[in-house]
Amino acid sequence: MIELQNIQKYFFKDDPREIHALQDINLTLEDGEFSLLSGPSGCGKTTLLNVIGALDTVDSGSILFDGTDITQLSEEERTTLRLEKMGFVFQAYNLVPVLTVEENIGFIMRLRGFDKNTISKRVHEVAKILEIEDKLPFLPNKLSGGQQQRVAVARAVASKPNIVLADEPTANLDSKNSHKLIDMMRELNEKEGMSIIFASHDDLVRESVRRIIRLNDGKLVN
Repeated sequence: MIELQNIQKYFFKDDPREIHALQDINLTLEDGEFSLLSGPSGCGKTTLLNVIGALDTVDSGSILFDGTDITQLSEEERTTLRLEKMGFVFQAYNLVPVLTVEENIGFIMRLRGFDKNTISKRVHEVAKILEIEDKLPFLPNKLSGGQQQRVAVARAVASKPNIVLADEPTANLDSKNSHKLIDMMRELNEKEGMSIIFASHDDLVRESVRRIIRLNDGKLVN
């Protein structure tokens, strides 16, 4: 589904502070991936995740998404690609505080123009899988951290994207909630076939995925 070819990414390029963040990355991600970007802090995990998700640009190389080189797209086209094909789970949740849980989960679907009945059915469907059906009328500030993270996952998967990119999704959760979240994301991966790529230090995530992609100093090492 996604093929990265000779990706190079710099921060502060042509500056004394220059950092070669991604070095000659070649990587193929297939449909149905349940994989982890792994490595020490500063190795390039989040940068690579952002590049895959068209949240950040590269200095050279190609990223083919279903055959389309997203490095050649305009910002408007990249925004459309993210909206229609990708889901994102951020460490900070990024829920809209003035919207209910139900409205937060259905937010991307509304942006994409789904009708109200379709949105309602799908919101309840993913809320049931993620065990937050009883929280749908509440605002995010009435939820625990684990529940808010499940809402963020529900929002990411509700519109049935091709791929979900999750950056340290268990970082703010205790062991029990981390286990529950990963199990639920695996269920979504297996039942709905959507690819899920994590960037994480968590041993639980490492033990749960089917593929580990190791990075060190911006290089793909294994």
